[in-house]
Amino acid sequence: MLELHYYPSNASLAPHLVLLELGLPFTKVLVDRTVQAHKAPDYLALNPNGLIPVLRDGELVLFEAAAICLHLADRPGAPDTAPPLMPPPGTAARAQATKWLVWLTNTLQANLIVYFYPERLVDEGNTEGAAQVKAHAQAMVGRQLDILVAEFERHGGPWLLGGQHSLCDAYAFMLCRWTRGFSGPASAPARERPVLAAWLQRMLARPAVQRLIADEGLLPPLV
Repeated sequence: MLELHYYPSNASLAPHLVLLELGLPFTKVLVDRTVQAHKAPDYLALNPNGLIPVLRDGELVLFEAAAICLHLADRPGAPDTAPPLMPPPGTAARAQATKWLVWLTNTLQANLIVYFYPERLVDEGNTEGAAQVKAHAQAMVGRQLDILVAEFERHGGPWLLGGQHSLCDAYAFMLCRWTRGFSGPASAPARERPVLAAWLQRMLARPAVQRLIADEGLLPPLV
């Protein structure tokens, strides 16, 4: 049995959505951030980084959300009715999909983490410095959202990879959701870019996304 260690709206959201899209049976284990459960010894034994998520697949233990998503996409056992979420390995299409997944996690997500935790990059008590880091991170995220817009405009398809919905859409959905509180001159939330707004509505209409919203108890604004 697959076991996802998660917290609502954290980086576990993308693997959770991939599990639902694939129709794989799994159980959820809440890692309660409000009581620092992700820093407890038993959790650190699974993920020494003290970050969410973790996936247990039998004896296999994985951390890093993108790695979990890739493992699930390539793992046998999904119902025959579940469409593939990644192109076949060794193809040009797979290389392009991997490029976008790595970009999402290493570039867009990395800057979002700086936006949410700017105090990690300045001396303790340097509130002015943290505010400056946060503003610059938000501006960088804005420029990266524009890259997503340009890719949709380039191929004209409904999904990030073009005509085929993929786990890249699940991952990008999570990250675009994280911008929902953006305001001010640095950058607007993803939903205020018309191309991304239309794509987000397509994502919200997917049954797996509706199940995710219910499972995690997500509240408006959803994106």
